[in-house]
Amino acid sequence: MLPSKDHRLNKEFVSPTVNKQAFEPPAVHSNLVKHLDHTAVSQRANLIMAEDTRQDKRASFSAITEHNTNGMARTSAVASSKSGASKKLVIKNFKDRPKLAENYTEDTWLKLRDAVGAIQNSTSIKYNLEELYQAVENLCSYKVSPTLYKQLRQVCEDHLCLTCCWEKYDIMIRSIFLFLDRTYVLQNSLLPSIWDTGLELFRTHIVSDSAVQKRTVDGILEQIELERNGETVDRSLIRSLLGMLSDLQVYKDSFEERFLVETNRLYAAEGQRLTQERDVNVCACIPLFEYIFSLFRRKPLISCVEKQLLGEHITAMLQKGLRILLDENRVAELALLYQLFSKVKGGLPTLLQFWRDYIKSFGGEIVCTPEKDKDMVQDLLDFKDKMDNVAQSCFTRSEGFINAMKEAFETFINKRPNKPAELIAKYVDSKLRAGNKEATEEELERILDKIMIIFRFIHGKDVFEAFYKKDLAKRLLVGKSASVDAEKSMLSKLKHECGAAFTSKLEGMFKDMELSKDIMIQFKQNQSEPSNIELTVNILTMGYWPSYIPMEVHLPPEMVKLQEVFKLFYLGKHSGRKLQWQPTLGHAVLKAEFKEGKKELQVSLFQTLVLLMFNEGEEFSMEEIRAATGIEEEELRRTLQSLACGKARVLNKNPRGKDVEDGDRFNFNNDFKHKLFRIKINQIQMKETVEEQVSTTERVFQDRQYQIDAAVVRIMKMRKTLSHNLLVSELYNQLKFPVKPGDLKKRIESLIDRDYMERDKETPNQYHYVA
Repeated sequence: MLPSKDHRLNKEFVSPTVNKQAFEPPAVHSNLVKHLDHTAVSQRANLIMAEDTRQDKRASFSAITEHNTNGMARTSAVASSKSGASKKLVIKNFKDRPKLAENYTEDTWLKLRDAVGAIQNSTSIKYNLEELYQAVENLCSYKVSPTLYKQLRQVCEDHLCLTCCWEKYDIMIRSIFLFLDRTYVLQNSLLPSIWDTGLELFRTHIVSDSAVQKRTVDGILEQIELERNGETVDRSLIRSLLGMLSDLQVYKDSFEERFLVETNRLYAAEGQRLTQERDVNVCACIPLFEYIFSLFRRKPLISCVEKQLLGEHITAMLQKGLRILLDENRVAELALLYQLFSKVKGGLPTLLQFWRDYIKSFGGEIVCTPEKDKDMVQDLLDFKDKMDNVAQSCFTRSEGFINAMKEAFETFINKRPNKPAELIAKYVDSKLRAGNKEATEEELERILDKIMIIFRFIHGKDVFEAFYKKDLAKRLLVGKSASVDAEKSMLSKLKHECGAAFTSKLEGMFKDMELSKDIMIQFKQNQSEPSNIELTVNILTMGYWPSYIPMEVHLPPEMVKLQEVFKLFYLGKHSGRKLQWQPTLGHAVLKAEFKEGKKELQVSLFQTLVLLMFNEGEEFSMEEIRAATGIEEEELRRTLQSLACGKARVLNKNPRGKDVEDGDRFNFNNDFKHKLFRIKINQIQMKETVEEQVSTTERVFQDRQYQIDAAVVRIMKMRKTLSHNLLVSELYNQLKFPVKPGDLKKRIESLIDRDYMERDKETPNQYHYVA
């Protein structure tokens, strides 16, 4: 009738470092009838079978007088059967209901009362459990149930008034009176079950007493504190007491609140110690916290521990440990950190902010350190791969974390205007240039895809376009492109990312190269006079290609004659056009003869002009070479340096040295040796000079000024009248590159000076369009 001894309590291990432990109560039993004594059940097996097979719900009670074990008499009539005939077997109940023996009710109750008393006093029971169960069933069958229920309740209440030892109550009482519970109590919904009756009595007479309750809870908390301090306690006693409080439904009010206060105090001190001690590795605490949390199951206790170990120290933990975890790419700990912080209020937003700040800080060091420019793009690609892996493997591809990463990359990569765009263009050039054997076509495609991800973060895409176009021109004109397919693949990616207008000039460059091939086929077919020089000309549309400074050089008569032949041929087919030769982009293959034998030298046009001079003489000074070739001084110095100071020294310089100085003299190196037959000599076209870099950047700035002017005129033409602030706001929306307010103000002043717009006479910040 009252709570059994077999309640289970979940033990909670708290901290391995201090051997502390906490306890939780079990869940309240929802179906108390299930707590049956297995021994009693097995002893009643034959009784239940007999009960289930009866057709009549009322017992015959012949067992009372005949002492049958199954409590039932049967009569059967078995007729003699004739051969081949089938007979029915008929079982009939007694015609008259058996009568109870005199004083049976009183005697049976005395038996039951003695058995209950023996159970309550932990003494032996004189009667067989099956016999007691049968007695209860017999009394219930004769409508003695109300009296029996009241008598049982009174016996239990009288016992509780005498003693309050929880351990004396056993499940056998409920087992004996199970039939009463299943019939009379079940049919009367207002009556509590035998189990609930016992709980009610114990709660009313024992636990509700404030003194008893306080002493009980104080004792439990004292035992828990002793175990947390590493001492040995009677765990079964604690489990039993907590089970009692849970079954009596007073666990929350009487124990849990005080227990949580003590737990809160303990872990507050423990969390403070773990996060503040200098010798404690915060990263090592993360697995420890996860282990501690995994031992708790009840939500209030978990919330208490999570708050004190994590919630109060989120910022301190991230300041000490997050950068270490990210720098060392400790994926397992980062995943654990994310899981832990997701359990704490405000944990993930704080982690996200620190994650964003880390990316900005680390990426800013890559971009804003000029000493790292050489490896900037590769470092950015590696860093992006690393952060992508963390977001995917550790942060469960959280959309918030992915967006924060994109925002952080866009912020730090534009801290240094223009330079990242320039270096990305040069990195692409290094990958698409012939001789790059670092990657297969599939790997190259993956590299280009990664570069496009970094490219998306750049604001000054026009800077990228200018340098990319210049490098693409060199690759196409000098024949240094590794793969036409790779070039067109990159062009397709840029078109998809920035639109057709961004790539229209780049596509025009490829068209020019294809048309030039067709033109050269026609020229060679129409060429009547043979020549010892094989000429190849590329016709470039000036609007598509980078602008080049014209340079007049002194070409050999054979070259000049061949140029004139081609000019007449081309203008004969395309009237009204003008050709302008660009010697800076020319290259040639020369046949040279040394002591070792004949070689072919693949050189620039400037190198060609210098080498051809040595067909006419043995030695020349730098001044003489300059006068004969007409090459600009700085360009000539670089050209002579490549021929006399590089790896393939086809000229000798006197005096020796790495740099070309005024007064140096040069002669042909007849002793030149090389293992290859065709030798590429440091082609100047593929080396970008500082002047070229500055020139490209200046052209970008000039183009930006034109775009700003065009945007201002376009806006004012549409609006007619506009304030300065609104005009600036419109310009920010339309311009696709970063611009400062001061630069916009200068362009507006320039347009006012050129009478495209004017200021309002009364309101200086108001502009009017001048038609």
